[in-house]
Amino acid sequence: MNASTKPSKVVVIGGGIFGVSAALHLARLGVGTLLVNDGPLANGASGRSLAWLNSARKRSDAYHRLRLAGIDRYRTLAARYRDAPWLRFDGGLTWDADDASNEIAKIFDHERELGYHAQWLAPESIAAATPGVDPSAVTPQGAIFNPGEGWVDLPSLIGVLAEEFLALGGEIITDAGRAMVDVSNGRARGVITADGMRHDADAVLLAAGGDVPAIVAKAGQQIEDATPVALLVRTKPIDHPLKAVLNTPRVAIRPMPKGGFALDSAWSEEEVSVNSDGSYNVRQSTLQGLLREASRVLEGNPALEIEDYGVGPKPIPGDGEPVFGELPSISGYFVAFSHSGATLGLIAGELLADEIATGRRYLLLSDFRPERFGAARQ
Repeated sequence: MNASTKPSKVVVIGGGIFGVSAALHLARLGVGTLLVNDGPLANGASGRSLAWLNSARKRSDAYHRLRLAGIDRYRTLAARYRDAPWLRFDGGLTWDADDASNEIAKIFDHERELGYHAQWLAPESIAAATPGVDPSAVTPQGAIFNPGEGWVDLPSLIGVLAEEFLALGGEIITDAGRAMVDVSNGRARGVITADGMRHDADAVLLAAGGDVPAIVAKAGQQIEDATPVALLVRTKPIDHPLKAVLNTPRVAIRPMPKGGFALDSAWSEEEVSVNSDGSYNVRQSTLQGLLREASRVLEGNPALEIEDYGVGPKPIPGDGEPVFGELPSISGYFVAFSHSGATLGLIAGELLADEIATGRRYLLLSDFRPERFGAARQ
């Protein structure tokens, strides 16, 4: 914050991984914290995330460093919860299409230059490195196996973090409807929930997923937005040897704690349409297509059945980079808005909580400040 005094009360808007992580870290720092959410916890993007923990392929150096710090925090968490079925580090395997867009050789060289643990595998060598993949589905250029990658089941993690938050004296209000930040005289004064209840605060963290750009625009601030629709399909439990996360040309797959798989893809998201009332239309052909694509790349080509699916906004800033920190002209008004919520969730919550509590601005977040977008266009 712009003031050096530790706040006595902070309100966090958003019950996803950014909001719950930051709330817990604030409570650990001795700050009185209230978390409000428009529904149950993890009802937004965190509940329909593939939640692959990685820093694979290419991105800016600053973003790569932040993601590595995020993975490090998960390794610390894994040491604390050694047998947790909701957090695993069994690696990630990726391959590209067999056409001119294939960059596997370049990506492998890039990752090796960065010191990111990567192994190039020919299709016939994959089974020895990681089980559960049909080698005939892998393109001739081969695949990259990243042994240090993993996955997390975000609803399970959010439940664990929320339990500790409550034990430390934190408060949670769910089903509060859309909350608004009260701003006056250039600073955040608190939060007003949909029922008109006011909650005063010394600082506010807005971590409301895809709603963040529209909410800050009401305060005259701009965050460029490229939020698309996400579709995550969850299959019924199945006994299968796959342990790694798969990122393939037509489907991404990760195991789930009780068996079965979570599936998504770019093409299936593009087939989702938005109805006039704001609801989503997901075709059965799209869902069945995802199941077919997943079966095709899995060892034994198993028959997969849908357990359920989630659809809704996937928060992505306009420039693709995270947005973390205090709004430039409104003291005490902080935001968290980013893709890769799973990978960044623990580290972003930790650093944002410390910035709110101490006024310190972390170098690790310096490239991701909201001031890069300027004021909202009138």
